[in-house]
Amino acid sequence: MKDLAAVAPALGLTLFAVEAKGLDDIAPGFTTMKKQRAGAVLVCGDRLFSTYRRPIFDLSTKNRFPAIYSTKEYAEAGGLMSYGANFPDLYRRAATYVDKILKGTKPADLPVEQPIKFEFVVNLKAAKQIGLTIPPNVLARADKVIR
Repeated sequence: MKDLAAVAPALGLTLFAVEAKGLDDIAPGFTTMKKQRAGAVLVCGDRLFSTYRRPIFDLSTKNRFPAIYSTKEYAEAGGLMSYGANFPDLYRRAATYVDKILKGTKPADLPVEQPIKFEFVVNLKAAKQIGLTIPPNVLARADKVIR
């Protein structure tokens, strides 16, 4: 949130957080966003949100909020779009760590690496449900478009 809050003003955006600790917090969170006149929703990668993605999709659609998620599974399951690390690439790269550890390298001596490959997925079915047209230049940048 600190990183997002630091960047938002430079993009002309107002950012506010809505916390959810369980299913009972999700609907009131959307009510708060509607009252605050939110223009979009960023759903952070979290097990809670993954567990309750269907109510999140339904409330995003009902309130006509464009929403972006952290992994492609959200967009493939009905969310509008996702942008996040490519997990198969992360797993392949993790195998090199396993190899080095098995050959005697101490785990503490291995560097921490950031993801280098990301995926952008757009779900046009979800866009149609909220009356949103995705510009062609955005679709051209997508790694996957769900029609």
